[in-house]
Amino acid sequence: MGKVYEGGVPLVEVERSGFVEGGHRGSVIVLDASGNPVASAGDVTGPIFARSSNKPMQAIGMLRAGLRLADPADLALVTASHYGEDFHIARVRALLRSGGLTEAALRCPPDLPLDDAAKIASGGTPQRVYMNCSGKHSGMLLTCRAAGWSAEDYVQADHPLQQRLNETIEEFAGESAAAMGVDGCGAPVLALSLTGLATAFHRLAEGVPGSLERSVADAMRAYPELVSGTNREDAQLMRAVPGLVSKVGAEGVWAAAVPGKGAVAVKIDDGAARARGPIMITALRRLGVTADVPTLAEPRLLGGGRPVGALHPLW
Repeated sequence: MGKVYEGGVPLVEVERSGFVEGGHRGSVIVLDASGNPVASAGDVTGPIFARSSNKPMQAIGMLRAGLRLADPADLALVTASHYGEDFHIARVRALLRSGGLTEAALRCPPDLPLDDAAKIASGGTPQRVYMNCSGKHSGMLLTCRAAGWSAEDYVQADHPLQQRLNETIEEFAGESAAAMGVDGCGAPVLALSLTGLATAFHRLAEGVPGSLERSVADAMRAYPELVSGTNREDAQLMRAVPGLVSKVGAEGVWAAAVPGKGAVAVKIDDGAARARGPIMITALRRLGVTADVPTLAEPRLLGGGRPVGALHPLW
């Protein structure tokens, strides 16, 4: 059996009314501007499923396979875990139409929008286009069209599309995947170490002008609300730090990088999304990067409808 993720260390405490009522364990790695480790906590060499944090590298793989998008906003959407707001859904549908495709071609499962208002507006009827990975899946379908590959089975692990995307992820991470699974959207997901994930983001952020990785990074920087949602983590962080690229993943994963500064990758062991923000902000500070986003740095806890506590980083 290969190396396994051995788990993290206490990273965040949960304080309510001056009393510590809980905490979150996890791991974090910080790479400097040269891509070398300068700080870490927990297990940063054991493999974890990077989940949607792999999407920027998958987008690069699609471009390598022949995907061509005239509008950088569409490329940003291909990297997205979108919240199903009106502008997300309209762009996914337009992207599909550009390839002569309908929503029926999507192989992600029907779902409801992640955004609360959009969920109510949907009438409670799940649709494939609402699923947060529908932008990525639209990009996959268009890539298959461009490359002359079959589209009906594009999510299968042995499909040439997925093989090309996996090769790209491994190349950018500088390591072979320790395992392959099925992500929530039905497409393959690779297990990488946090060091490998941070390395991939470092290379993404440092892409030279004219490179495919630079086109993906620039699209994400230009349209952060398409990568996530109007006031969601990725959008907040990219708006706060010029040049930064950011992508969260399910189960408490988050990776980000700033050109000329370095990269960070975080994993919260219990999968709690609320705990990754304080560690991401703290890790960026170790690179001399200040992100003024209080809702991420110390998320508040409410009691009786008013703030009575917060999450505090221990690292």
